[in-house]
Amino acid sequence: MAQQNISTSVFLSSGISGLDDILRGGFTRDRLYLIEGAPGSGKTTLGLQFLVEGARLGEPVLYITLSETKTELQAVAASHEMSLDGIHIHEVLPPESILNPEEQYTIFHPTDVEMSATAQEILSVTEEIQPTRIVLDSLSELQLLASNSLMYRRQVLALKQYFANRSCTALLLDDRTAGNGDLQVRSIAHGVLSLDRMATDYGGIRRRIEVIKYRGIAFREGVHDYKIQHGGIVVYPRLIAAESRETLRQAQFGSGLPELDQLLGGGIEEGTSTLISGPPGTGKSSLAAQFVSASLKRQERAALFLFEESTSTFLSRADSLGIELRSHLSTGQLSLMQIDPAQLTPGEFIHQVCRIASQGAKIVVIDSLNGFLHAMPNEKLLATHLHELLTYLGQRGVLTFLIGVQQGMLGSNMSTTVDASYIADNVIMLRYFEARGEVQQAISIFKKRVGRHERTIRQLRITSSGIEVGPVLKQFRGVLTGVPKFDPGTERDYAPHD
Repeated sequence: MAQQNISTSVFLSSGISGLDDILRGGFTRDRLYLIEGAPGSGKTTLGLQFLVEGARLGEPVLYITLSETKTELQAVAASHEMSLDGIHIHEVLPPESILNPEEQYTIFHPTDVEMSATAQEILSVTEEIQPTRIVLDSLSELQLLASNSLMYRRQVLALKQYFANRSCTALLLDDRTAGNGDLQVRSIAHGVLSLDRMATDYGGIRRRIEVIKYRGIAFREGVHDYKIQHGGIVVYPRLIAAESRETLRQAQFGSGLPELDQLLGGGIEEGTSTLISGPPGTGKSSLAAQFVSASLKRQERAALFLFEESTSTFLSRADSLGIELRSHLSTGQLSLMQIDPAQLTPGEFIHQVCRIASQGAKIVVIDSLNGFLHAMPNEKLLATHLHELLTYLGQRGVLTFLIGVQQGMLGSNMSTTVDASYIADNVIMLRYFEARGEVQQAISIFKKRVGRHERTIRQLRITSSGIEVGPVLKQFRGVLTGVPKFDPGTERDYAPHD
């Protein structure tokens, strides 16, 4: 009989890189773990990935099923194109003869007989295979076979000791269908993982994983998003920006428009976040595209995440302004991704943005903040998710632009779904205003944490030749209300566009 491993730093990979990250390396070897979750949460898929990883490394591995047939497990693996080569699958299922009334037990209670037979079969196949990894599916079957909670606890404790003494790392799957929230196995297991699935008002199912306990390991706490997709489970660890703090010297990035850079006090500092806010149609996305174009001309990588419009519409609009973006897509210098908030989890989106940053992107545009909000399962978490993401990007010197769409067109009627101005380092405000029977646009810098900036309000023009930042609107009072008052003493300073 092998001696149980006493080290807490010898890990077995789960076969899921994101889960290994959360567990700080994987499962401590020779321990027993509880994987609990409602039907459909992905427990079987997780168990198969754990064993597939072991088989890949040449380890003897065993899947004991008390509820599904071998054929059903093979179908699950085939749907993910997983190879079950090297994985021993053993069925411990009731025989068909149990349906025959003549076979019913009369002297002994059925559960006593069946529990003993089931336990013996589990031990027998384990002795035969001598696995280093084992998955037992599902624990609820053992709980139903046990005549009382004491017997159930003693059986699980015995299995824990049995597997540990044979240098076997065991995952016990529990679908929470057997009882009324019995937490006994949680206290016995070395680690507990909880898988949750929740329906949304619209779109796909949201799934989250949480490590309830993990003895001796400073695991990554909190709730983490995961998806079941072709190939298996993919886990997106919760972003903790404080784990990767860096100190950077902040160089200024220009927009390519001298007048706009003058308004910004020379440009926008590296590693800062900028909120471009205004009502629909004022040129927010176009202004962000101008910064992206300037970055591409400096041979830097850039990425845009679009929630509101298609990639073809965005590119066509950029073409109409003379902003060339298309040629940079084929070279990989520009990444342009259309996001479907109905199918995307916050964790997956943040993972995509961080991946782009790690690949060297120097500018990231999220268009729009309102779309990002709709991707949240719970609106009150938006500020926390956003703060962590902006902090992470800032620590890597990434220039981030957030597009904030305000509801309403003029003055006091304008409002916003979410106020992110306190999170952003810089705020560029775009406004409509009416003058001489025309709807004009204005731009101003409301906030800039680093360096000085102009506090003037300038005219903004969107033309076929690009974006133009015009003169200071000295001849008006109340431009931000949308209905300014004209000062005739400065009429000569105002030259409305054709």
